[in-house]
Amino acid sequence: MAEKTRNQARLRRHVRVRKSVFGTPQRPRLNVFRSITQIYAQIIDDENGITLCSASSIDLGLRDVVSKMNKLDQAAKVGEELAHRAIAKGIKPVVMDRGGYYYTGRVKSLADGARKGGLDF
Repeated sequence: MAEKTRNQARLRRHVRVRKSVFGTPQRPRLNVFRSITQIYAQIIDDENGITLCSASSIDLGLRDVVSKMNKLDQAAKVGEELAHRAIAKGIKPVVMDRGGYYYTGRVKSLADGARKGGLDF
């Protein structure tokens, strides 16, 4: 039997999380994707199937600011920027979808930054 890769294990956890996490127009889903070097977050309305706003460490507005930071600080900055963009569109309560990643490190830092920026979850 072949060994499972880390990404396959993450995808299995993600499926388990997505069974109970669903974004509505009143309380959309905050989705996190973490690559080796970057971090991406978006707020999604699952009922209508649309992304309401997003932020990442490669956005033009953030790229220069976060390039001199470590990964934890980058994630926190992306979370704050996402919160500012969401509040500008009238979105405050969200439900967190950690994407199958463990809630530690950069995922936790992004969530803390989003809370600091004003999102409620």
